[in-house]
Parts: sequence; structure tokens; C-alpha cells
Amino acid sequence: MSSEPGRVPLRSLLFVPGSRTDWLAKAEAAGADAAILDLEDAVPDDGKAAALDAVTRAVDRATSRMRLFIRINALDRAAGWQAADELRAVARPGLYGIVLPKVAHADDVRAADRMLAWCERHHGLPDGHFALVPLLETARGLREAYAIGRAADRVAHLGALTGPGGDVERAVGYRWSPDGDETRDLRARVLLDARAADCPHPVAGLWTDIADLEGLRRFAGQNRALGYEGMAVIHPSHVPVVNAAFSPGPDELARCARLIAAVEEAQARGAGAVRFEGRMVDEAMAATARHTLAQQGGR
Repeated sequence: MSSEPGRVPLRSLLFVPGSRTDWLAKAEAAGADAAILDLEDAVPDDGKAAALDAVTRAVDRATSRMRLFIRINALDRAAGWQAADELRAVARPGLYGIVLPKVAHADDVRAADRMLAWCERHHGLPDGHFALVPLLETARGLREAYAIGRAADRVAHLGALTGPGGDVERAVGYRWSPDGDETRDLRARVLLDARAADCPHPVAGLWTDIADLEGLRRFAGQNRALGYEGMAVIHPSHVPVVNAAFSPGPDELARCARLIAAVEEAQARGAGAVRFEGRMVDEAMAATARHTLAQQGGR
């Protein structure tokens, strides 16, 4: 699998109810890299038709640097036709990607991939224009993360979204704590599956305590330490905290530049490794430093 057009790291993906598209301005003002307009859990059944109409109009008006996702309803529900209609309605120019909930196996991804390919042809868009983010909210979906990641090239930002209550806690049976110790191994395993499946830029989440920004900072830092590149968030006040957690600071960027220079100087002298600020470094470390600088420049 190869990285599809326009795929960049997304530090913060802010959920916005599909019935409140006027809140997109707040999401952009907060600095969110992406917004997820939600047609699933955030909208009651009797409001879904009106929300779909509002979301479709929002996609047509999209002009900002903030990337726009739509979370449709699950394809495997009894009313799966509703989700298919939603996907076809919103998959148009201006949309970055589809968030697909309740994904249990690769067939769900392949079905969405076929529909998105049809939409791309219909609108004259290049293959792979629409990203696809499968949400792993069942035990089977979490277990099948690698197969789900490999099911279509357009799968992007795959990761484990854990939190208190909700679908994942119910499916797995863990008891959530602010430290996140009970889900650390789960998040790490899904991340490894995503990386092995060549899914670009995996994201994690969720932190649902709106007022506890220090807890959010610790949780985001833990996710970055595991290897995630961003998080889904539920409130605009969380966006700056998460953006900071997933952005290398000036000291880290400066160290990357110094490390690259030291390794390249050593290579020019015919040495493969060099002592740098108390550690031995070589081309592998320089490649990682170049990757960090390139990602920062691509935002």
C-alpha cells in the first residue's frame, strides 16, 4: 500500500455534530487540523435527514485549510442502505474523507471503498481522493485491525479510540481510568497493526473530561510516545493541548537539525557512526530526524 494523495499528519480531529455545521467556524478558530461532522451518534434518528442536508451543504462550502470528514452511520446496521445513501450524498469535492463506524471486518472497508471509488469517478476526482477512517469499536474490529488496514489503499489515520463508557469499553470489558494503563497495550497493538498495514498517520483518542486539560495533556503525550501522530477530540478547548502534544517543539527540531548535520559530517569523513551529545548515532537516527522535520514542514 502507498500513501494516497493529500495524506498528511493530522494532530487534532474535532468531532462536530452534523446538526451544528455552524460550529465548524469554532473548530477552525481552535486550530483543529480536521473536523469530523457526525451523522451517527451525535444526531437523533428523527434529525438525521435534516443533518445530512446541512452536512452536504457544508461540504459544498468547504474552503478552509481544515480538512473535513463525515462520520456516516454504520454500513452493517439493519438500515445499512441509509449509510450508503449518506456516503453517496457527502462524497463530493470539498470532502477529505469518510469516518466509518462499527467496522468489524475487512468486508466493511471494501464495500465503502467501492462506493467511494464510484463517487470519485462520478465527480471527476482522482482515484484515492477520499480518505477512509475505519473506527474499531468492536472486539472483532480491534482484533482484525491489520486486515482492516490492508483492505483498501485509501484507509488512513487508523488507530484505537478508547475512553470511558461507549462502544469500545463495552466490547472489551476494561474499566477506564485517567492514567489509561488498562488500554495502553490495546492502543499499542492496534498501532502496530496500522503501521504493519502501511496506514499513514495513525490517530488515537478519546478524552471525554472536558475540564481536565492536564489529564488530556498526559494522555496525548502517552499516545505520542506510543507512536500515534494525532488524536480525535470532542471539544474545541482540547485542540490546542493536543496540537502541542503532537508537534515537535523548537528544541526538538533544532536537535534534529544538529543530529543530521553531525551524521552527514561523519559520513563525509567515511565514518558510519558518530558520538552526538553523549549518544552514538548513525544514518538510522538521521533518517528519523529527517522524517520529523519533513512532517513538520508538511503541515
